[in-house]
Amino acid sequence: MNPIFEGIGVAITTPFNNNEVDFDAFRRHIEYLIENDTQALIINGTTGESPTLTSDEIRQLLEVGIEAAAGRVPVIAGTGTNSTMNSIELSKFAMDAGADGVMLITPYYNKSNQRGLVAHFSAIADAIDIPVILYNVPGRTGMTIEPETVLELSSHPNIVALKDAVGDLNYTIKVLNMIDQDEFVLYSGNDDNLADFIQLGGKGLISVVGNVIPGELQNVYERMAAGDYTAKHTFTSLMPVIDAVQVDVNPIPIKVLTSELGFGNYELRLPLLPVETQTRDEIVKAYENFKEGSRV
Repeated sequence: MNPIFEGIGVAITTPFNNNEVDFDAFRRHIEYLIENDTQALIINGTTGESPTLTSDEIRQLLEVGIEAAAGRVPVIAGTGTNSTMNSIELSKFAMDAGADGVMLITPYYNKSNQRGLVAHFSAIADAIDIPVILYNVPGRTGMTIEPETVLELSSHPNIVALKDAVGDLNYTIKVLNMIDQDEFVLYSGNDDNLADFIQLGGKGLISVVGNVIPGELQNVYERMAAGDYTAKHTFTSLMPVIDAVQVDVNPIPIKVLTSELGFGNYELRLPLLPVETQTRDEIVKAYENFKEGSRV
């Protein structure tokens, strides 16, 4: 089975204008990402502030994203919630709208045990006919998908990948050693471990900083995947920008840069608040210094 994508998928931000979704800016951002080698678009994820979006906004963003992508890159819909029934409904909508796959976060707040995770993810995957990416981010959900659970779920024909945002490469290694890597792949969910993750056998990254430097990340991926480990030196040059967008809770810092590039105002929805002016200036300066250095 082929992966949905290889390389850099971008968890795209949701632009706002006076607290309304700015669909024109969203379309422009998609064009920028595709023109700069993004390999997939992930819509309505954490970076897209999905918990603060209305049901109508979630559906509209997905429909607009699929239309704007026009089949040039896969579109993956974030459809996971802490309700299996709601997740099934949203996943069916995504499939009918033309999404190429869905991404399912582990249930949060009510959480689950591992048996519950198997039942939850399997029920959603049974209800649709497009690929499923599991999303393991214990720092946000308060629980993890244990490697043995990943192995069990990987046998489902529709469950094809894991977004691994655990941040512990020992977990990554354990999962990679257990699963059939011809049938099930891992994407990193942490920008800062891309080079090491790919060297271990990961097939790409679902990125935050890719909202503004997708091509540079894709270059690192392609070289690393081809065995050119000198790309690690190139990756090191990206770290100031990666670090800059990690100074506060995602997506607060990355939206500083998307707004600088013209993809919506610097607006977030509560409970998220913008960074202070000094921090904003520092984020922009880190990006500008990087871009200036890349032109030398």
